[in-house]
Amino acid sequence: MKKHKLYNGLKLNIKFTIVIIVTIAITMAVLAGVLFREQEVNVVSESKAYMEHKTERNKSQIDTCIDSINMSTQFFLADEEMLNVLNAASEGRSLDLDAIVSFKETDVKNLERLVSNNPLLYGVRIYASNDAVSEVMPVLYKNSRMSNLEWAEEGRTGWVFGYNDTAFSALITSHRESLAGLITPITDYKNGVIGTIEAAVNMKTMFPALYEGKDTEYGFFKTDDGLIYYDDAQSDEIAALMETLAAECDCEGQENFVNYIKHDGKKFVVSGVYSKKLGGTLITVLDITANIKKVYNTRNFFVGVMVVVLILLAFIIDFIVKRMLRQFYAILDSMEKVRQGNLSVRIKEEASDEMGELGTALNDMLDKIEKLMKENIDREVLVKNSEIRALQNQINAHFIYNVLESIKMMAEIEEKYDISDAITSLGKLLRYSMRWVSGNVTVGQELEYIQDYMALINLRYDYPIHLGVKLDDTLLELEIPKMSLQPLVENAILHGIEPLGVENTVYIKGHIEGEDCVIEVSDSGRGMSEEEIAILRKRIESEIDVNGGKGNGIGLKNVNDRIIMAFGKEYGLSMYSKQGLYTKAVVKIPAGKRRREAGNNVGGLK
Repeated sequence: MKKHKLYNGLKLNIKFTIVIIVTIAITMAVLAGVLFREQEVNVVSESKAYMEHKTERNKSQIDTCIDSINMSTQFFLADEEMLNVLNAASEGRSLDLDAIVSFKETDVKNLERLVSNNPLLYGVRIYASNDAVSEVMPVLYKNSRMSNLEWAEEGRTGWVFGYNDTAFSALITSHRESLAGLITPITDYKNGVIGTIEAAVNMKTMFPALYEGKDTEYGFFKTDDGLIYYDDAQSDEIAALMETLAAECDCEGQENFVNYIKHDGKKFVVSGVYSKKLGGTLITVLDITANIKKVYNTRNFFVGVMVVVLILLAFIIDFIVKRMLRQFYAILDSMEKVRQGNLSVRIKEEASDEMGELGTALNDMLDKIEKLMKENIDREVLVKNSEIRALQNQINAHFIYNVLESIKMMAEIEEKYDISDAITSLGKLLRYSMRWVSGNVTVGQELEYIQDYMALINLRYDYPIHLGVKLDDTLLELEIPKMSLQPLVENAILHGIEPLGVENTVYIKGHIEGEDCVIEVSDSGRGMSEEEIAILRKRIESEIDVNGGKGNGIGLKNVNDRIIMAFGKEYGLSMYSKQGLYTKAVVKIPAGKRRREAGNNVGGLK
């Protein structure tokens, strides 16, 4: 809450700057996060693809070596001459010199040629079950030679890994070469085990990934028994790491796999290929820590640069925002002066943008306020003057009423009753028009005034003009602005009936429509053309200016304006006409506004 108040107390230009900078910072952070995350993913993906290719290559090399060893072993097992020699040694029989020479010159040379022609093989040897055999190098050996080998001491058969050739002294063979071999017993149905075949390849040939000697690439072979083989030349640190990865690598049941592993702050891509024939998995490791670190370093550099850029942008944006809000601050200063009561102040327009439009709007508003204040003062003066004039009219009307009463009495004494009735109607007319009324009148009061008006109108013309009224009593209680219906009757007589110069009738009808009341004033006079009625409607609706003069529709416009002012824009006056047939004025007022004024009667002269 305290931080919220602190932000609210900042100036507008600082708020804008903060919002813009935060928006840019969030946008750049999201983009940078996505970008550098994508780069990291790409590094890992490329490394996985490389290791997958390497895994396929290693698998192909292993399969080739296995096939070579299996084929060589099967060839040796199928050699009948060799089996005869081994059976003889097993039975304690010695071969004569000619048999031994023939065996060496033919069979042994063929086997030796087979081994020499296969560059993958380190060698294929056959060890007799005892020492009662003549050794024929490099193929046939006594049993005591086999006893010098590591796998023989442990009694292992099948595939053996990581052993050295110790069958002879170091002068004859290299004890430093690590071998992988297939140990296959040779059995006879009669004599049992008569010998052992050792078909071997260099570990480098079988598993070249273990001996690449690269700083970031190394490997190891993990048997199903949990034994681990790797290059003895590896550093103790790498050896310990491979031991750890071998323990963490869950590769059981997986034929081929490529995994991304994080260990001790380092990143590795580990791939493996499982060989069911060998009973183990060749696992290769690619250290991509340096590559990932490059991505992180680039990201950190980018973040540092962006921080510096955002700081510079903050100053630039603040300067620009201040320039943009200069008009706003000028408006704010002017409004403060207005608040203190100085309405003469005006805002200097310096721009054509929204701020300039705001300044223009405020200047217009101040102009209108001054105008409205002046109009309000003038209106108050006019109201006071009107009240004074109304009071004067009441005083003058009292004198006129007394004079008219005296004339009426004189007419009655002379038995001039027509004159007496005319004076009575004139008195009522004057009383209604001069009486001060602050609000609306009822329809009944307006109708009484029209009836008096019609009595006087018929004194003017040589032909009678009748008034037809069809209004329910409930309609007579509705409110209507004073002098709203009489101008319509007068307009019907002057413009509809008088031009014809014949006896005619003005009809006043009314009915309820929902919540509204509709009063129609119509005549069967000369009517109007479509063009004339269209122009009259525009004048009533203020679409055409109404200037002074007779017959310009100003009276009808005033009636419409006063009804709208009294009840709202949904009410008012509508005109309809047909040339040579009729003219009809329709007044729409609310049906809910009624009033009863006991004793408020305009009839009779006092």
